[in-house]
Amino acid sequence: MKNKKTTTLASHLESFFRNRLVAQRRSSPATVSTYRDGLRLLLIFASKQTGKPPSRLTVEDLDRETILAFLDHLEIERGNSVRTRNARLAAIRSFFQHIAYCDPSAIGVVQRVIAIQEKRIVKRTISYLRPDDLAALLAAPDQSTWQGRRDYTLLLFLSRTGARVSEATGVDGADLRLDKPSQVLLRGKGSKERVVPLTEETVTALRNYRDESRHSLLAGGPFFVSARGTRLTRFGIVHLLDRAVKTAEGQHPHFANMTISPHVLRHTVAMHMLQAGVDLTTIQSWLGHVPVNTTHQYVEADIEMKRRAIEMCATPEAPVSLYVPTDDVLAFLEKL
Repeated sequence: MKNKKTTTLASHLESFFRNRLVAQRRSSPATVSTYRDGLRLLLIFASKQTGKPPSRLTVEDLDRETILAFLDHLEIERGNSVRTRNARLAAIRSFFQHIAYCDPSAIGVVQRVIAIQEKRIVKRTISYLRPDDLAALLAAPDQSTWQGRRDYTLLLFLSRTGARVSEATGVDGADLRLDKPSQVLLRGKGSKERVVPLTEETVTALRNYRDESRHSLLAGGPFFVSARGTRLTRFGIVHLLDRAVKTAEGQHPHFANMTISPHVLRHTVAMHMLQAGVDLTTIQSWLGHVPVNTTHQYVEADIEMKRRAIEMCATPEAPVSLYVPTDDVLAFLEKL
């Protein structure tokens, strides 16, 4: 009887990224990067657990218990959030579904891994900036330097367009139209494209930054660049935003108690539009949300709208008086 053949992961990984994600699903570069990072962390973890080099790992080495231990490792040792844990699990599930197509003999391991459930996420209140706080944040970068002018332009772009970080880093010079009608082409999740109009204030800042940085911007290349002329990364944007927040704390101490991420600027755009009376369908299209339920969360978060609703529904207090029938009515009833 022949020994059972073990299946290595190398060929599955290559076909998953080259064939499944890129050729068949046409996944965006951001999705490919996310899946790559998650599976890379898994292979490193499994290699330490088994004592094998990553190139020698088999499908059987990534059983349900190993995956569960890896997910716990993400939360406990790496300090990842439940949302990040679930995103890593989604990448693992997708990879194991691909394994099932390529290697039916591994279906037992695949089914047990795919059956792992996501953790429930506690729904938190949406954070956003009020107009005065947003103005303070935009005033923080030192615009006497190129870096400060770049930071101001990028923060203004995020806080006016509602672009995701991945969308902002992916903007090329050719994606911007700075003459009228001014607009920018954004590439969102799932390779979905959308066009967002630009305000005059944003156009002015973008044009000044473009003209000043023309020597470092290649034709059709990345628009928001580092001091070395390379495309800004997600980490770079988070770093410059943190720097602006720290600067703003000098004159606005309450900033120290606020958690301001690039996504908070995206929430800020949506909340300001909602409070200005823009309908949810327009906000949904503007932000690139697929389900309208995602946009509806801003209605739930707008406490000012709820206060106005209470004021509209409030009725003046009036003394309650009981109905007293007239003598004629009493006489009529007594005759019955």
